[in-house]
Amino acid sequence: MNTPLNLNKIRKERGRTSRRARADENAVQFGQTKAQKEALKARAELISRKLDGHKKET
Repeated sequence: MNTPLNLNKIRKERGRTSRRARADENAVQFGQTKAQKEALKARAELISRKLDGHKKET
């Protein structure tokens, strides 16, 4: 005779694997490389410095 299966565990594991696969697909599709992140950070810093330079002293 076979051992009984816990269907809840099987259902939850199937859900985990499908969510993990979807997350991996999204990471490839929407993820940014390190160089892209650094470029965005540098640009934001430059904009911030320019904005601060144009502020009036009160």
